[in-house]
Amino acid sequence: MTDEHATPRPEDDAARLGLVVVGEAAALQSGDDAALDASEQNIHDTVDDLVDEPLTPRQEEVVERLASAGGTLTAGLSGALAASTDRSVEDVLGGAARSIVWQQRLTQEREDAGGQQSGTSDGDEHRES
Repeated sequence: MTDEHATPRPEDDAARLGLVVVGEAAALQSGDDAALDASEQNIHDTVDDLVDEPLTPRQEEVVERLASAGGTLTAGLSGALAASTDRSVEDVLGGAARSIVWQQRLTQEREDAGGQQSGTSDGDEHRES
């Protein structure tokens, strides 16, 4: 996402949603009501930003509940993984967030490399000097 007027790639939107889910999991693991409230607001704001047309109230509720459920699953799985690997839940969730960002960057780098290759392919590579 290099230009504020450019349409985000689906991978960028997916990464943003993934980070929202990890944020929800972190809020659930913290047990802090303020963190949970902030996470729920983040889910709401993210859904509003990602849709092209306003969702119906029911659609918005379903999407928000899906993100919340994803956070609940992520919290449970990260807690289990942390316990089985003798690591903190924060480390596991931090690793999940880093993986999401890494995957997004990798996809962008591949697209950039593909664009550069197709931009320079004008048939000259088959000519001999």
